[in-house]
Amino acid sequence: MIARVLVIAGSDSGGGAGIQADIKTITMLGGHAMTAVTAITAQNTHGVSGVHPVPAEMILAQIDAVASDIGVDAIKIGMIGGAFAAEAVAKRLEQFDGIPIVFDPVMVATSGAELADDATIAAFRRLTGDDDPVGAALSLVGKHGCAVLIKGGHEEGEALADALIETDNITSWQGQRIDTTSTHGTGCTLASAIALFLAKGASLTDAVASAREFVRIALYAAPDLGDGAGPLGQGDVRLDVGAPGAPRLNQVTLTVHDYDKSVAFYRSLGLKQIVDSPDNAYARFETGGGATLSIQADPDEVISPTTAVYLECDDLDAQVDRLARLGVPFEHGPRNQPWMWREARLRDPSGNTIFLYKAGEARRFPPWRMDSEGQ
Repeated sequence: MIARVLVIAGSDSGGGAGIQADIKTITMLGGHAMTAVTAITAQNTHGVSGVHPVPAEMILAQIDAVASDIGVDAIKIGMIGGAFAAEAVAKRLEQFDGIPIVFDPVMVATSGAELADDATIAAFRRLTGDDDPVGAALSLVGKHGCAVLIKGGHEEGEALADALIETDNITSWQGQRIDTTSTHGTGCTLASAIALFLAKGASLTDAVASAREFVRIALYAAPDLGDGAGPLGQGDVRLDVGAPGAPRLNQVTLTVHDYDKSVAFYRSLGLKQIVDSPDNAYARFETGGGATLSIQADPDEVISPTTAVYLECDDLDAQVDRLARLGVPFEHGPRNQPWMWREARLRDPSGNTIFLYKAGEARRFPPWRMDSEGQ
């Protein structure tokens, strides 16, 4: 069954953080996101201009509605806003025994705007009893038996360290700071990704590790929107991170004879070259779906075209026409096949077989697809 994650958090009208970031993250990681909206905010990449809390009764009604029908495998809590709503939510969640809860206490936005009232902020200070992050984390773990993740993204310097503190273990991760201003929603994205991986059955350490990787790739893939702290690129993290299970096919390497001719050929197909290493006779290209294809040049290698590479094009006929006008030869143009694909066949300069095709739903869901029991 698909992992079902309930998100209790505020809405971000700019789409960078809050419920919007949570839904994008959970969806891209293959889960089903459900929401209990705690507040409506007016904000963009520059800051928050308005906050309208949702009454506690309505927050609870949202939780009850989805839990009673769809079910919940993990819960992520972000912005709540008020102490009364926080107490009401905490009491309601007592019924979710055994379900992992990831709590990201959102009280201040990336821009510095406060998203919680004074009573709520004071309550959290009393809860930890320490202004030092490490001391506060140790206090929470000792008092409540929970796990606390200390994030290093707010520290100065290029080297970053995150630490997961549990009752009997401490796990740390190191990394380099990514040079970007698109950091709005990193905490929301991290917390919802952790919840998603926990919902899929991963251990806490593995969930945090995978979630960190998702956030870092989303930072690299950020679309650079707005003039301030922009949103992450969750929608561009397709094949890079996944829960334990079947391996992901996202990289193919072909042997070629001529490096320069092969690079020119694959660039002409529309692939984006992301690695150019002529000294090593190696190049890598990114496809429109996020998978990569690389070439390794070896003039003496015997190439036997017994394996074909398929590149799907939504506009197949237009792509074939464009390439034909560029002088790219095809062994045959677009043809409808009995297996419900439309294909055009060609070869790269070294003789590797390439198909440009359009399959749509027939690739993964043909009428003869086997069921879950292998029938």
